[in-house]
Amino acid sequence: MKKLALGLFVIALSALTIFLGIDTKKNIDPNYLYRVYLDDQVLGVIESKEKLEEYIDNQGSTIKEQYDVEKVYPPNGLEIKRIITYDNKVDNIEDVYEKLASLKPFTISGYQFTIKKEDSKEVIYVTNKDLFSSAVENAIITFVGEDEYEHYKNGTQTEIETTGAYLDNIYIDEDITIKETQIPVNETIYTDEKTLSQYILFGEKENETYVVKKGDTISSVSENNKINTQEFLIANPEFTSADNILYPGQQVNITAADPVLSIVKEYTLVEDKESDFPIVEQKDPNINIGDDRISQKGEKGLDRITSIVKSVNGSIIYAYNDKKEVLKPATSQIILVGTRYQSNIGGWWWAWPTQTRTISTGYGWRTLFGITEFHPALDIYGNYYNHIYAANNGTITGMRWGDSYGYYITINHNNGYATLYAHMQAFAPNLRVGSTVARGQLIGYMGSTGNSTGPHVHFEVWRGSNPYAPGAYNINPWSIY
Repeated sequence: MKKLALGLFVIALSALTIFLGIDTKKNIDPNYLYRVYLDDQVLGVIESKEKLEEYIDNQGSTIKEQYDVEKVYPPNGLEIKRIITYDNKVDNIEDVYEKLASLKPFTISGYQFTIKKEDSKEVIYVTNKDLFSSAVENAIITFVGEDEYEHYKNGTQTEIETTGAYLDNIYIDEDITIKETQIPVNETIYTDEKTLSQYILFGEKENETYVVKKGDTISSVSENNKINTQEFLIANPEFTSADNILYPGQQVNITAADPVLSIVKEYTLVEDKESDFPIVEQKDPNINIGDDRISQKGEKGLDRITSIVKSVNGSIIYAYNDKKEVLKPATSQIILVGTRYQSNIGGWWWAWPTQTRTISTGYGWRTLFGITEFHPALDIYGNYYNHIYAANNGTITGMRWGDSYGYYITINHNNGYATLYAHMQAFAPNLRVGSTVARGQLIGYMGSTGNSTGPHVHFEVWRGSNPYAPGAYNINPWSIY
């Protein structure tokens, strides 16, 4: 019995060993799977890397349509690492996709342009690198001009023979780098030339609008709102030419440029400019102090100036004269400066203010055209261009035009009196406000300017420093004679 029991135990142990051996062998074979990481965070384990990428691409139809691309890629920061495991458990690809979508945006293939400025940088994403080149060229044309740019680019500029401009150089002041990259779809990604051109010209500036009025044109709207027509056309892509017609009530964009890039234009400019004439003063003892006369009229000269000019985004940064050729020398203007003393204080004796002594209207009340009014002066009748004289020494305080007085002069005689002479045809030469005049000196010529029915001088006398000044009052001119 003992032998039989021992035999049965050995048989059972052998059978168990065979059974355990077969099961152990199955678990020893490893599984080759893929662990999905996003920025070092584990999102799951999948059977196939290709199937996840294919699923992401298949789910991206909206993104493909929006950006006109053929493929959608995983988010940046995604890693799919092959692992060897004895665990048969895998995650559903749909579940891993949903986790990815909730954490980071998917990407598309494109280009990153980095614009380096002094203290900042600007990043622009495009789906096609040629878009950026075209948009930059549009910006250049805006500030340089299409014809000028084309001649510069094609080497067909006309050399300067007499006057004109020659474009020496065009460049972008900032450093620009480019790299191909996977662009997250939550970034601003440019897919068309006009939109990118608008951003390069206007940046993130808020749009300003204008409502078109009758008679407006693209050129007039641009000029009145301080933008050029090229800026207008880029701001309003529905227009293709400055000749397009506007209609009243139409709303257009008039946003002024705020460029992302600094477009530098360096050119040589040759132009003819007038030169100011020098003024030479000569003392003359026959002219009163404070007065002057022109004995030789000056004439401007003409110079041909060659300038080196630099502009950035249409604004001139500096310009310096490189060469000057005198085409016509200027003629000096000679001014005779008076050195003779003449008192500006009126005496007790008063001169008659005109050549004639015919009084057409006296001082006091009168009825004219059915209207009764007070006439505060003597109207002394004469002929056009009869002389008008200062009634006494004094200082000219006014030489101007008045609606009713026409051309008139006021004089402060510095003795408590002032006089006014109205309806003049013209002032005498070499006089100005502040000039000292002598009793009987020519100050003007009789006329009929302002509210007048014929050539005469309207002669007022005032107590005070100036007619109509605070505290001054009008008196009868006969009282001083």
